[in-house]
Amino acid sequence: MRSDGMKEHRSGFIGIIGRPNVGKSTLLNALAGQKLLIVSTKPQTTRERIRVILTTEQSQLIFYDTPGIHKPLHKLGEQMNKTALNTLKLVDMVLWLVDATQPVGKGDAWVAEALKKSHLPVLVAFNKSDLKPAGQPGDFLAQIEAGDWPWVKISALTGDGLPQLLTQLEAAVPEGPQYYPEEMITDRPESFIVTEYIREAVLTLAQEEIPHSTAVIMEEMKERPNGKVYIRVSILVEKDSQKKIVIGRDGNLLKQIGQSSRLQIEDLLEKPVYLDLWVKTRKDWRNSLPALRELGYTDRELSK
Repeated sequence: MRSDGMKEHRSGFIGIIGRPNVGKSTLLNALAGQKLLIVSTKPQTTRERIRVILTTEQSQLIFYDTPGIHKPLHKLGEQMNKTALNTLKLVDMVLWLVDATQPVGKGDAWVAEALKKSHLPVLVAFNKSDLKPAGQPGDFLAQIEAGDWPWVKISALTGDGLPQLLTQLEAAVPEGPQYYPEEMITDRPESFIVTEYIREAVLTLAQEEIPHSTAVIMEEMKERPNGKVYIRVSILVEKDSQKKIVIGRDGNLLKQIGQSSRLQIEDLLEKPVYLDLWVKTRKDWRNSLPALRELGYTDRELSK
């Protein structure tokens, strides 16, 4: 509290850590008040670290959305885990998001150990409080030998518990300045969000094994004199057989992907869009470090 009775401005960087499909991106979309991050029932939807900025009169919270920590099956998975864990070197505290409908597993114990080694303050958020829980928060924390960590129950889907969550986060971050302009809610450009919307459509519409082997590259994004935004995007797959599946018979699946994503893109840009989608094969790109670097799936923020 300042001498004039006003509260000190608080600000901090918060890493959201958790296993796949616990609702990290859904939570951040709810806090931001708009859809910035794609969501899917398929695991490993988030592949990169993405900042989401929440500014209030008294605070600025900068969240890092991270890939779900999982057992990797390829170099892409290894890089995703590395990105998630490297986030601990960039933040003031950790928000560990846990799926309250699932019992404690080996993965939870592994994440807990990594958080203990970081020596960062940890707030545990038990998500999906709108569903039947697998147990009690106190029992969960006792099993991972972290009974002194503070916790809160939330539902990222319904919004229950989010005001309490924000109150606890604001109290936990240090006093500090406003790092970003008030109107800024993410550090990623519109072109990145556009490619993510397209990848979300692939995740939703393509067959089970296809989404994990796809990547989306922005080739060109330019507003034309008629006011329409021309967007040319390449969808990468690992096999020619996958390319045929993504295109679909008579191009039907690719048309569906375009139609589904274009609606979201036009809502984001508030302009009409011409979406030009191409499907290309890059063999075994998930196990190629040069390809992963080109696609931005290596942790460049800490490699400088």
